[in-house]
Amino acid sequence: MEINTILDFFPLWVVFLITIAVFVLSIEVGHRLARYQRDHSREVNEAPVGPMVGAILGLLAFMLAFTFGFAAGRFEERKQILLNEVNVIRTAFLRAGLQPEPRTTESRALLREYIDVRLIAAQDGKLSEALARSEQLQAGLWVQAKAAAEKGRPPINSLFITSITDLIEVHSRRVTVAIRNRVPGIVWIVLYTLVILAMLAIGYQAGLASAKRSLTGITLVLAFTAVITMIADLDRPGGGLLRVNQQGMTELKEYVSATN
Repeated sequence: MEINTILDFFPLWVVFLITIAVFVLSIEVGHRLARYQRDHSREVNEAPVGPMVGAILGLLAFMLAFTFGFAAGRFEERKQILLNEVNVIRTAFLRAGLQPEPRTTESRALLREYIDVRLIAAQDGKLSEALARSEQLQAGLWVQAKAAAEKGRPPINSLFITSITDLIEVHSRRVTVAIRNRVPGIVWIVLYTLVILAMLAIGYQAGLASAKRSLTGITLVLAFTAVITMIADLDRPGGGLLRVNQQGMTELKEYVSATN
């Protein structure tokens, strides 16, 4: 199982606390290792430690920027897909009105429920149930499209059929971007490994310099944990604090509800 899938099982606040605990433990281990070395070795050279810590922190900053850029890019792509989906559903709803009864009523009823399912998935984070129901509604809409293909008026019917195929296509793109195309598990492993190594090095350097604990390490832990938690939130398809604004879909629901 991918590590990003494993992270999805935990609320963000749990991920935040676990990450803090792991990083604080890493600093403590590094500090104790340095104190042990000072107590049992006569020659302890602190000079090489500083550049090594700086190099690890520089590499970590690069990795954080790379991972954040990846997650933020997918978040922006989800917003663009939402806009496209709203336009596609609106067009399909309008073109359904060109069909004879009862096909118009049946198609528009399916589209109204499709919008409701889409909003429920975004608000409640029930992705698996919403995806299953969305595919059922798409199957029902395709039945209406096939019925339109079998009747006359080819130019008008072809418009409705195109709208349904566009709706199915944009749904596939949304699923790919939101659920499947996420930060790879190996990137999460490397990122956490680098942070742990950096915290070990910081604790080791602090232990060589002084026997007392410093609040500087805690500050770094909180900073890195906040950034990693934000990346995890951006990478989540639903249920996080950072969500794609559903105002466009909400306005579309109001429009179709007021249209016969």
